[in-house]
Amino acid sequence: MRLNLLITAITPGLALGLIIYWFDRHDREPLRVLMKVFFMGVVSVVPTVLIENLLSSFNFFPGILGAAYTAFIIAGLTEEFMKRKVVLKYVYYNPVFDEKLDGIVYCVMSALGFATIENIMYVVFRFSDIESIGLYRAVLSVPAHMLFAITMGYYLSLAKFSATPENSRYYFKKSLTVPVVLHGIFDFILMSGIDLLMLLFIPFVIYMWVTNLRKLNVYYNDSKNKESGTSNSFHHDEFQ
Repeated sequence: MRLNLLITAITPGLALGLIIYWFDRHDREPLRVLMKVFFMGVVSVVPTVLIENLLSSFNFFPGILGAAYTAFIIAGLTEEFMKRKVVLKYVYYNPVFDEKLDGIVYCVMSALGFATIENIMYVVFRFSDIESIGLYRAVLSVPAHMLFAITMGYYLSLAKFSATPENSRYYFKKSLTVPVVLHGIFDFILMSGIDLLMLLFIPFVIYMWVTNLRKLNVYYNDSKNKESGTSNSFHHDEFQ
């Protein structure tokens, strides 16, 4: 194993994890719990690969339909389901999950654990002879996992802190369906081989960055106002 490739593979996930940890500075989560969620995100790769291989055996669809099945079902649904499962199992009902920003923080940690191992698989083993793969995945693929997770955590927090069971169920469903759709679109554009769709790829990535940074900022302000004892009148309607 080439050490430089390993460093290239793990650096993006660790760097983004540190940024999110720094961002959560008003009511910081226990480092022990964050590391556990990150590690379980790593472990979740094993069942994910097994499920994806099983689902791939049912991909009898031709051309563009096969690409859509791979993007939305094999990759999007399976990976987002497993990353969310880590958060649900280890922190969703834990007292440390006590403010809305926590949903984003823990979902991102789970996603980055997953993305780091996935990155090692691609950069170190699968495409070790293509130097540009490490840069491409550092700029696009690993941050994409973080962006899907921000959306997931945003809705998961709305579910956890909803005033009614109906709203909670509604947002709980969206915490999976919306990341799956975003993940599926991201992968489908790259897999489709359609030039017109490729023209939409960068605008779509920009859209994800803009909307998810706004979501992150909303919960950051909630956390900041909670620490200072002031209320936040923002109702989150524009994102729901």
